[in-house]
Amino acid sequence: MKSTAAPLRWIRRHRTWAILGVVFVAALVLTAVLQLQPHGDRTQLSIRNPAPEGARAAAEILVRHGVVVEQRDSFESTIQTLESAKRAGERTTVLLYDRNGYLGRDQLQYLGGAADRLVVITPRLNTLQGVSGGIVQAGVVRDGTEVLAPACVISDPVDAGTVSAANGYLYDGEVVCYAPRDGGGGLYAGSEDGRTVVLGSTKILSNGALAEQGNAALVLRTLGAEQRLVWYLPGIADVPAAKKPVTLDELAAPWTHVLGPWLAFVAVLAIFWRGRRLGPLVFEPLPVVVKAVETAEGRARLYHDARAVDRAADVLRAGTLVRLARTLRLGPDAGAAAIIDAAARHLDRTPESVAVVLDAEPRAEAELVRWAQQLERLEKEVHAR
Repeated sequence: MKSTAAPLRWIRRHRTWAILGVVFVAALVLTAVLQLQPHGDRTQLSIRNPAPEGARAAAEILVRHGVVVEQRDSFESTIQTLESAKRAGERTTVLLYDRNGYLGRDQLQYLGGAADRLVVITPRLNTLQGVSGGIVQAGVVRDGTEVLAPACVISDPVDAGTVSAANGYLYDGEVVCYAPRDGGGGLYAGSEDGRTVVLGSTKILSNGALAEQGNAALVLRTLGAEQRLVWYLPGIADVPAAKKPVTLDELAAPWTHVLGPWLAFVAVLAIFWRGRRLGPLVFEPLPVVVKAVETAEGRARLYHDARAVDRAADVLRAGTLVRLARTLRLGPDAGAAAIIDAAARHLDRTPESVAVVLDAEPRAEAELVRWAQQLERLEKEVHAR
């Protein structure tokens, strides 16, 4: 009893710390369990991705119809699968979604020759150049177009009917389906023998839109034509390695070999020309003292070059008011109206006559010069009294 009573008394005495310790240990265990659990695949159009942008639903439908679906993430494993299927006498369709254009032309040509049928999803220009079939890019689906009808004689699109077309890409080839009204390619393009097909929309295969329109029917007919389907999503490891690093000369255009030295020669001539014009550098100790008259003349030249008559007039007016306030001993807080009244009393004039001079608004440089002379006479009169 004594052996168990002591720990219980300690727990009751320190129950707050005991509870915090239990909570901390539980949180630590939960975090470790979550980290050790396998994370789901979030790759777009992956058959292991159950999210709306994934393609698990399309793969499951194909499997239910007797198609063997295998996802491959590397070029080597894809080629090995195709070769083993050929040895077993099985015909194979390859779905290629090279979103970032990782594969080179030689890889694409080899892949197209190894597969019995190649279905390419939204390919880039470099991907199309390596895929046989004479298919080229033809633009994008116009905004506001949600669905497109087959409008062709190919059995698979005709039987599938309309499909989702929002944010899709158009391609032109020997066979074109799902073309918009204005023409110029279609959402479905292929070669005449049917070995190469290009689909211009990932939405048709995605989990989120597979049940819309005839998307599921088109996917089943396009990808389920052969016994085996290899779902190939290339990765960064599939980028063909260069034999040696590309040099700057290899990246430069051919005409730069002639133009480059000429531009360098012109740059050297420009350096000598500007250097002789500006003269040698003059070293002057800091700080540099600049006379007030030089600053005033410099600003005046800037105002003159910019034709800033209004700005120059404001500066002259402000300077005159400051000097008049100092002469009349009004202090730094005196406003324009108080200065005008004090100057009028000092000169035995009406405030209106003084305000006419100070509140003038010259519009041209000649008017500005005459007005500056009037301000100077006004200051001299105040000083003289």
